[in-house]
Amino acid sequence: MTQTPMISVPLKATNEIDWVTPLKTYIRDSYGDDPDRYAEECATLNRLRQDMRGAGKDSTAGRDLLYRYYGQLELLDLRFPVDEQHIKISFTWFDAFTHKSTSQYSLAFEKASIIFNISAVLSCHAANQTRSEEAGLKTAYHSFQASAGMFTYINENFLHAPSSDLSRDTVKTLIQIMLAQAQEIFLERQVADQKKVGLLAKLSSQAAYLYQQALEGVQENVNKAIFEKVWLFFIQIKASLMSANAQYYQALADEDANSYGVAVARLTTAETQAKEANRLANNFPSTMPPSSNLSTDTGTLLAEITKRNLTTIQEKLKGLIKDNDYIYHQTVPTEASLVPVPKLPAAKPIPVNELYAGQDIQRITGPDLFAKIVPFAVTESASLYDEEKAKLVRAETERVDLANSEMAASLDYLRLPGALQVLKGGIDQDIAPDEDFRTWCDDVAGHENPISIFDTLRIDKDAIMTVLDRSSKQLDMEESVCEKMRSKYEGEWTQQPSSRLTTTLRGNIRNYREALDEAAKSDAQLYSKFRQNEVDFEDMRNAAETGGVDAFFQRAVSKFGAKSGSAISPAGGEPNLLDDDFDDGSPSVVEQINRVEDILKKLNLVKRERNQVLKDLKEKVHNDDISQILILNKKSIPNYEKELFQSELEKFRPHQTRLLQANHKQSSLMKELTASFNHLLQDKRVRSEQSKYESIQRQRSSAVNRYKRAYQEFLDLESGLQSAKNWYTEMKETVDSLEKNVETFVNNRRSEGAQFLSQIEQEMAANKNAQAEAERERIRGLMERISMEPNPSPPSKPGSARPVPAPLSFSSTARYPQTNITGQYQMPTSPPPSQANYPGYSSPPPSTTYTSTPQPSYAPNPQANNPAFGQTAYNPSSWGRNPGPASPPPNQSTFGLGLGGRGPASPPPSQTSFTQNQYSTYGNPQGQTSQYVPPGFVPPPPPRGPPPLGPQQTIYSQQPQDYPYSGPQSSTSRSSQPQSQHNDPWAGLNAWK
Repeated sequence: MTQTPMISVPLKATNEIDWVTPLKTYIRDSYGDDPDRYAEECATLNRLRQDMRGAGKDSTAGRDLLYRYYGQLELLDLRFPVDEQHIKISFTWFDAFTHKSTSQYSLAFEKASIIFNISAVLSCHAANQTRSEEAGLKTAYHSFQASAGMFTYINENFLHAPSSDLSRDTVKTLIQIMLAQAQEIFLERQVADQKKVGLLAKLSSQAAYLYQQALEGVQENVNKAIFEKVWLFFIQIKASLMSANAQYYQALADEDANSYGVAVARLTTAETQAKEANRLANNFPSTMPPSSNLSTDTGTLLAEITKRNLTTIQEKLKGLIKDNDYIYHQTVPTEASLVPVPKLPAAKPIPVNELYAGQDIQRITGPDLFAKIVPFAVTESASLYDEEKAKLVRAETERVDLANSEMAASLDYLRLPGALQVLKGGIDQDIAPDEDFRTWCDDVAGHENPISIFDTLRIDKDAIMTVLDRSSKQLDMEESVCEKMRSKYEGEWTQQPSSRLTTTLRGNIRNYREALDEAAKSDAQLYSKFRQNEVDFEDMRNAAETGGVDAFFQRAVSKFGAKSGSAISPAGGEPNLLDDDFDDGSPSVVEQINRVEDILKKLNLVKRERNQVLKDLKEKVHNDDISQILILNKKSIPNYEKELFQSELEKFRPHQTRLLQANHKQSSLMKELTASFNHLLQDKRVRSEQSKYESIQRQRSSAVNRYKRAYQEFLDLESGLQSAKNWYTEMKETVDSLEKNVETFVNNRRSEGAQFLSQIEQEMAANKNAQAEAERERIRGLMERISMEPNPSPPSKPGSARPVPAPLSFSSTARYPQTNITGQYQMPTSPPPSQANYPGYSSPPPSTTYTSTPQPSYAPNPQANNPAFGQTAYNPSSWGRNPGPASPPPNQSTFGLGLGGRGPASPPPSQTSFTQNQYSTYGNPQGQTSQYVPPGFVPPPPPRGPPPLGPQQTIYSQQPQDYPYSGPQSSTSRSSQPQSQHNDPWAGLNAWK
């Protein structure tokens, strides 16, 4: 069967625009953000508009493309004001009917044009459906109503239309056309289903009414050259056709009601309307303008449909007139006197928020491109809605908790279900521990044994004490060394006393020792608590580790029963009430117990269901997000925010109702349970068992209370031990840091002391050098006074610091050479004090001594100022550290070097240098153990006063450590050498470096 053609609205066309540059500029200027962060979002919005321009007009894909772009515009409008003052973008759209262009800077114009195109696509999609199929008919019916809803949204939300296709009158006309076509499609479905003719008449009357209303608007738009004239013909044909159908179906209804005259009158009116429709259809143009959205065969189809409709009406009218004339003879009323056919609306505009009902709008519109920029108004509204949801959940949770508490209190008062186990002979089952007792035992077994923790604490405390003792000993040792050096060097030791610098360190050590003492007291208290409850802890631990919690609990209950004098007997030790049941016409004990158990099962089921409903409610509330709705209704939220919240909260009403029903059901079951259980207790067969049950409950309660208290003590003990472990760990770190500070202090003090000691030794050496140099200068002056001419001094070994002359040897005869002393011995000039290596001088090493047979030796002290100069009796040996032998008498003229000892002769007057390889060191001949004196050698007479102390004088000593002067290069080592031979291990502070 050929389906009736339908009108669809043409789409508006638009030019391409650029969203990227204006949006980036606004983001940078107004939000102060980096626009490059939103480069992808801006490009996506630009691409959405380009895709929208090519959206198909007869598919759901085109509709979704338009709606996706529109959704992003709605979200965009929340953050970016697009107008002439802010984001200035010129939107150019062409009229859907006249094709005239209109340009505006308003985002509202862009959104209205998009909605117009959505409505047009919906109408095209509906008009192209194959309505002979059920799916196509439903799609066409829904799409026409949705199109009317989108057009309605334009008229309700956009004013001052800039183009004729968006004007209120034009949009209103389009709404009426869409609704009329939706009504007609619904009528087609009812006709196909062969519904009652009375219903078909009402539906046809409504369709005719809608077409007639649209006819006025179409006529006006045709007169304004907006609509094509074929639209006027089309609407006129549809209005006449629907009016004829209304009269036709109503005539059939009147015929069924035996109103044959009225039926004839209505069929006559229907024939008139059908003829008019057929006439207009026959005159319908054969060519269609492109903007009319009608196919070229529209006129042919309309002519065929109207012809068939007219034929049906005429045949029915002809037969009904014949029957009325020959059978019924009812009066035929005039057309004006006929009662209008009632109307039954079956189509209404579908609102925008219901267009995608049951679908994921987020999937269609896509994610919010600029979600990072959240408007404060939407965030505030969402927070208010969250608070409303929280209030609802809190109220329902309180009701559920109250109902659960009431149930638990009632069952506890009735001592159910434990009392039933006693009545059934299952006393031993009631002795089984509850989950709390099992949890206590498992928890005790799961924790570390306190004994090992106490051992760890003791080890940590000993380690801390060891560190503190070691640190204190280091400070004492450092202070002792400092004071020893101060006592040794007196005023020259200027290092600050340690006691002034170690006040803080010693105070910390003292405080830490006191803290350890306090911690030891706390440890003792914890250990005392452990010893008091050690047996209970060990029993609970063993029961959990071996899996014997049940047996352990039964033994504990039996122990309390033995104390109270009422031991528990086995379940089979006494006769069972159920075995002594007898028939006296009342319900048996078994039946009454079963009845109580059934009620308990129902109560538990109600409780479980109620908790599950509350869980589902919380989950649904948590997942409820109306941010999209708030965004879509942002501009109108301030006006009906409470109403919106209330409507959204209605989605949770079913859960609230189920919770309320559960509470009512629980109240009813509790009343029934109380009555049944009281009736059971009044039975004479049951009363005797109550005392036994009460005794068992007391024993059980005592056992539970004891181990509950023990478990609490265990928790307190574990908490204290963990705190102690943490304290000792922190204290260990603290004293380790203290030890490092002490070591750093001691090392710094040692380094500082080494510097002070080095400085003192250098000063002492410098003083010795200065005194020796002064003495040599004095003697050199004396020698210069007695010399007559200079004579070069004999050469010394290379690298020596002082001359190495041959040892003096005197013969028994006193003979003087012819040359004067000046010609034989030339006194070299003393080197300056600052010279390190003296050419021609070499000081003997510390271990070098010159020994011979006992004889007088000269050992003057070059560091001391000799007050005996100028006196006749002079003993140079008395000026050293260790006085030597007395000087020889004045009449002695020769000095023996030993028995048979002979040394080398004095050099002749003409000799100017000593042999290089004769001696390697001062006074030590190489490879010789005796000294040779040439025969006939006569030493010169000693001068008046002290003997001259020239460079040839050799210091003779029996003890090397008593050298008063050891040369400038070894003064420091010499001064420190005697101290190193004593038992003071801290004397050499330079070893600390």
